[in-house]
Amino acid sequence: MKKVLGFLKKEPMLTVSVLAAAAAMIITPPSQKLLADIDWRTLGTLFMMLTVLEGFKKENIFRPILRLAGNIRSMVGLSLFLVFSVFFSSMFVTNDVSLIIFVPLTIILFRAGNKERYILPVISMENIAAVRGSLLTPFGSPQNLFIYGQSGVSAWRFITYMFPIWIISGVLLVVFVAVLYRKNLRQGTDIESFRFIGEWQAWRRRKRIGYLAIFALVIVTIVTRADWWIFAVLAVAAAVFFIDRHILLMTDYVLLLTFFCFFIFSSSIARNEAISGFLRGAVANNEYVWSILLSQLISNVPAAIVLYPFAANRGALLYGLDSAGLCTLIGSLASVINYRLYVREYPQNGKKFILVFTLISLAFFAVVAVPGYFISLTPLD
Repeated sequence: MKKVLGFLKKEPMLTVSVLAAAAAMIITPPSQKLLADIDWRTLGTLFMMLTVLEGFKKENIFRPILRLAGNIRSMVGLSLFLVFSVFFSSMFVTNDVSLIIFVPLTIILFRAGNKERYILPVISMENIAAVRGSLLTPFGSPQNLFIYGQSGVSAWRFITYMFPIWIISGVLLVVFVAVLYRKNLRQGTDIESFRFIGEWQAWRRRKRIGYLAIFALVIVTIVTRADWWIFAVLAVAAAVFFIDRHILLMTDYVLLLTFFCFFIFSSSIARNEAISGFLRGAVANNEYVWSILLSQLISNVPAAIVLYPFAANRGALLYGLDSAGLCTLIGSLASVINYRLYVREYPQNGKKFILVFTLISLAFFAVVAVPGYFISLTPLD
């Protein structure tokens, strides 16, 4: 029991999802329809993404990009490179994975150049870059993947709908980096030498090619909404087992279980006439505000699952969910991951991280919130 309690304490989002699912099933007793209402396609797609990206990390597929960062000699240039590496990579490998790749690298590089005072503001901007860069594509974040799968819109329509706020966010990130180094825009990195840890081994080349091929299959499955998605899931699992069976043990099953529990919660709530009636009246046409506020309590991924059945404007819901991570640490699971990565290196600076992160993120939110609201008034459909 102590081990179970310790695990749940370590994974607060899973704890919340389990309690929410249990409470919902008390309110609305479980039935066969409950299992049918669960979005198994999203769970299967998420499993494929999480699994193949674990392979990416183990095989160090992003090594050329990371080595390039060590050769940049300007602090402005290095910071822009790191921030926009997160911004662009998050569109394809999800926002949390992009942070896992680039935040530790940022800490290593800035330490090497004795620039540790810039670590917190830069990784806070990287967090913004992860949240705002990933919003462009259907597979950039779990909430995007879920809403895309449910909405029925084309991938092109999804991208063009999200493009205005994406480009605004990119321009604003450049401004934020310039403001950070405003006193000396030509400041050097002072990194005399940087040796990237983790050389590519020739005999592992087939594994790297294999994971890239699997990733291509996952993207095709998501974009085409293929009816044969279940066969794609089985094919990915079999291919990964053949390449490196240990990767299947490294997949983030906690996140999958969290999704599963929130699907149960959402389905149970939707079938309760009193609760669903209230939410339908309150959420419809107020999706932007509801998604931002609820995300501060349960994070944006579960908020997407809970609110989607009651949303009249899916675009406003999507814009709100993708803006929620700019308000508080709880607003996005990616922000929590960023916090963990930082305090692992600086355990005494937890409060300082929250302060700096919140100030920079809220400043960014204050600029993009209003245009985001007005853009979201146009329906996604």
